[in-house]
Amino acid sequence: MNADRYAERRERLRPLLRKNGLDALLVSLDANRYYLSGFELHDAQINESCGRLLITADGPDWLCTDPRFEETARRLWDREYIFIYSGNAAERLRDFIKSRSLGVVGFEPSCVTMSFYESFSEGLTLKKAGGLVEELRVIKEPEEIGRLERACALNHKLMEWLPQVLHPGRTEAQVAWDIEKFFRENGASELAFPSIVAAGPNAAMCHAIPDETVLRENCPVLIDVGCRVDDYCSDQTRTFWVGDRPTDEFLHTRDMVQHAQQVALDMMRPGMPLADAHNIALAVFERHGVAASFNHSLGHGIGLQTHEAPAVNPRTDARLTPGMVVTVEPGLYFPLWGGVRWEYMVLCTEDGVRVL
Repeated sequence: MNADRYAERRERLRPLLRKNGLDALLVSLDANRYYLSGFELHDAQINESCGRLLITADGPDWLCTDPRFEETARRLWDREYIFIYSGNAAERLRDFIKSRSLGVVGFEPSCVTMSFYESFSEGLTLKKAGGLVEELRVIKEPEEIGRLERACALNHKLMEWLPQVLHPGRTEAQVAWDIEKFFRENGASELAFPSIVAAGPNAAMCHAIPDETVLRENCPVLIDVGCRVDDYCSDQTRTFWVGDRPTDEFLHTRDMVQHAQQVALDMMRPGMPLADAHNIALAVFERHGVAASFNHSLGHGIGLQTHEAPAVNPRTDARLTPGMVVTVEPGLYFPLWGGVRWEYMVLCTEDGVRVL
């Protein structure tokens, strides 16, 4: 994406600042920073930031970073509006913002630590302003959809290849490494998230961590994986059977999960409350008497992050809107033998949803 695209996004953000009574917004979340500037998609960890954006309601905007990233910043941002800080970042940013006399400054509370806030807030008029950039990100632009489609296509390719390495005697960790190598050797820059490979009873754990558990003849293996292509993520789950004698319990569970997914997909339309999508799938499980074994949300938004707005759960007030990309991933889990999850990424269109 070129600099004009990032500038257009910042222009779309400014009315939201004014609507919320903000003179500026300090953007701290790495994905939001990247979405608005193209600068550094990842922060290494929560207590180490590559930098922040200071977006003003009436311009100009500032890219704020430390000397490690100065050259990177200069390659994509007007040097006149780069602020390089060192030492205590919170104090330096506070003093810089004071020098600009910006008035009410919004901040993203979900990714600002208490220690940062305590140093940053002195002498400033601050206001919590989470979700403003995410409000823009939730509707994907055509180029973003294309990138998501390419990431998803690589995931499909992996799933077709995967049975070749699902053999008795191999460990979950070995399969996870095979998956990462496949993604990287076929065009992905990295994993979208740590791969989940869960064999046998481990498949009853929604977010199982691959370990030395050995795949056995005739056992389920739940695979939940994603890759990043052109900065955008994929996320898909399939549940395989290793061997040629799947149990009736496994087949019946898989049928229930796939049926719940299809019923939800058939009903999803623009304007539909996303809570209803979750509840439609849940109702299928209730009719089968297994609702207690569905212990997570139906899905989530996906884009620059694997989990982003909107949520697809019974608590959300969001509605399905053309341009949204969400996952639809019902699952059933039984500690004695494992479980089944089946996941699609879908794009909301003008008259329904399309599986990517």
